[in-house]
Order: sequence, then structure tokens, then C-alpha cells
Amino acid sequence: MPKELRTDRTDDVFKQYVIARIERGGERFEVLVKPDAVQQIRDGKDVDLLANLAIDQVFRDAHKGSKASSEKMKEFFETDDPIDVARILIKKGEIQLTTEQRRQMQEQKRRQVVQYIAANAINPQTGTPHPPQRIEIAMEEAKVHVDPFKGLEEQVKEVLDALRPLLPIRFEKARIAVRLSAEDAAKCFGDIRSFGTILKEEWQPNGSWIGVVEMPAGMQTEFLERLNAKTKGNVETKILKADQRI
Repeated sequence: MPKELRTDRTDDVFKQYVIARIERGGERFEVLVKPDAVQQIRDGKDVDLLANLAIDQVFRDAHKGSKASSEKMKEFFETDDPIDVARILIKKGEIQLTTEQRRQMQEQKRRQVVQYIAANAINPQTGTPHPPQRIEIAMEEAKVHVDPFKGLEEQVKEVLDALRPLLPIRFEKARIAVRLSAEDAAKCFGDIRSFGTILKEEWQPNGSWIGVVEMPAGMQTEFLERLNAKTKGNVETKILKADQRI
């Protein structure tokens, strides 16, 4: 069902939504979209775009409420479907942000980058993860600029390049051997699957479980702490070297 843009709440709309815009051949095409949806679409995620538009309408000028010409949309985008055109505008267009919107989105993207690096990277000198705060401090020292609309993985690569002169850092997988009693295995199995991939598992005659779990190296500390908390310390674990077997 088509959305309607309430004219009595125009100011609120422009606080909650951003404008995605493309200008071609003297024509302007704009849509009002939620900022989070822009990031998700540009990160390649599947998004219900209709639910994230202020209205399923392409404008010539969103502030004035003037609609774009269907003929011009067909001419430039080979479709006049507002959702299809909106997706093109969001992926390839210029995003108009207020200063506060840009600040909030940069901070959100910065947190995502820090969390991703903390979960996936280690200090190769110690084999342990870098705490998020250490990563944040190094990013400040390196004067890292975070682009709120650049894809996460692309941005992480750029941030790592900037951090390496300041931090010994490497992306690595960890493999951890785990032995749990039958009772604890039932309690912990969901957590084990959420942290990584089970490479090998075996149920023993007494009901205990033995397995090897692979995960981003930065998550190993949290993983071990989680198992110890859930089993009250009744768990055997061993971090395996690259060529080690159990």
C-alpha cells in the first residue's frame, strides 16, 4: 500500500530521513530514505526498501514535494518504478546529510569497524586480541577518517593499513579443542555454534562431547570466558596451533 507523506510533519521527516540524489541532464531525482538503510544497501545487504522510505515517491525536489517526471525516469534509469529508481539513487547517488546525521553515522560506522577488528584480529607477538579501546586509541593517533557510506570490509582494510605502523596486528583464525560433560554440552552447544564453525566433533560413550571449533582469533577470549561461566569451570579447552591435532 503506498505511503503518504504528512505535510504537517515535514520538519520531523527531514530529521529522520536523508536525501539520496542524482542529477542528470539538468534533471534532479531524489528520495527520502532512513540513514541506516543507506549503509545496509551500500554494504550489499538485503533491505526492505519500501519500509525504509518516507514515501514510495521519487521527487524532483523533496523539500518542495515536487514529483519527478515518469518519462525522465524511464529515459535515465530505464524504469519509472519508484522502488527500483530509489535503489539506484541510494547505491550511486549523493547522500545529503545534516551535520548531526553525519556525526551519528560516522560514529556508528566507527564502532562497527572497531568491533570487527577486535573480533577478528590478534597481536601476533602475544597471540591475544587487541582490546577495542586500544584499537580506538590507535585509530585516533593514525587520524583515521571513517566514511559512513563505505562498505565495512573495504573500510576495515583501509583502517588496518593505517594501524599497522602503530600496532602489531594480524587477522587470524583460532582453533580450540573443547571437552564438555553431557549436561554442559547441552547448555553450551548454542553458544559454540554462535562463536564459530565446528570442524570436528565426537560424542563419547559416557555422553561427554569433544570438538574442535574454529573462530576469528579475536573472539577466543570471550568464547573461553563464556564456556567457563556456563559450566562453572567444568570445561577442558586447548588452543591448537596451525598444524596441531587432537
